[in-house]
Amino acid sequence: MYLPWSTNLTSNFYTNISDMEKAISQKGLNGERVIVFMSTTSEKAILFEITCKKGKCEQVTLKEYNNPPFTTAEGITSILNDVKSFAPAPTYAMTIGCHGMGWLPVHSTKGRARTSIRMHWENEGVPQTRYFGGTTSQYQTDITTLAEGIADAGIKMEYILFDDCYMSTIEVAYDLRYVTDYLIGSTCEIMAYGMPYSIIGKNLMGEPNYQAICDGFYSFYSTYEEMPCGTLGITNCAELDHLAAIMKEINNRYTFDPSKRNQLQPLDGYYPVIFYDYGDYVAHLCDDTSLLKEFKEQLERTVPYKTHTESYYSMNTGTTTPIKTFSGITVSDPSINSLATDKTETNWYKATH
Repeated sequence: MYLPWSTNLTSNFYTNISDMEKAISQKGLNGERVIVFMSTTSEKAILFEITCKKGKCEQVTLKEYNNPPFTTAEGITSILNDVKSFAPAPTYAMTIGCHGMGWLPVHSTKGRARTSIRMHWENEGVPQTRYFGGTTSQYQTDITTLAEGIADAGIKMEYILFDDCYMSTIEVAYDLRYVTDYLIGSTCEIMAYGMPYSIIGKNLMGEPNYQAICDGFYSFYSTYEEMPCGTLGITNCAELDHLAAIMKEINNRYTFDPSKRNQLQPLDGYYPVIFYDYGDYVAHLCDDTSLLKEFKEQLERTVPYKTHTESYYSMNTGTTTPIKTFSGITVSDPSINSLATDKTETNWYKATH
């Protein structure tokens, strides 16, 4: 469990850890080890192990950090190397809890003062949601940096679960395809409570049960008192290169008609929209029936597990929006939001245009 400094989510992280301990108490540990890296302040962090004996969990401190460099590839590598030395294993998996903004590079949100766009975490007096990192750029991490840090540690994760907003995007998945087998994340904002680890924790340990993770997520968020909204998509990263090849063929033959932009399923609270439902976008882009069928079948193989409530919530607007179509993953190709200007620089865009 990787919990870098996130400014205003610390109390939620303690709840996440407590919920995971509940799951461990019920299931027990059968050869698994659960290591937590958590920033307790902007300058301090701790690495500890959750152990369990006779249904009782304890936290055993492994290392303490001053000014841990979790926004650099070298820093992430060093933390993962610590995990490897304290808990050597043939297989690793990772949950990441913080704020999230999809594939958007840190500099684009840092420079948003020039665009005067209000970020979703800046809205007050509404139910809170979760950036990959903190609410300011000095504590945020680029996805390419995360991928580099994991690769340099010599690890390929069984899965990476993003307990953050907007991380189930095709651009993020493509960047991480060589460092994880599966990517678990929300297409939209996720409530500040985060993943219901007390329910899905048992499905994250041992052999992951991805369908049960979706079912547990839905059972929790469809009845969540503060705001009964939640979306989840699980991507099989081994299928992404094939999907990219089909997407390149579609892009070579078709150009998106901007007049259709308002017909697309949005999955955020931004105006203009940044994150659109990926399957819906391609359905509005491609007119070739057989090529679209091939795409849809490949997309189903790529995102085989997904779930959503009837609507999604955005802290940016403080309101909910109906979900009419849902493929479990988003894309920013048709976005004209100034924050998405760098979309042409993403590895996904380069591979598919």
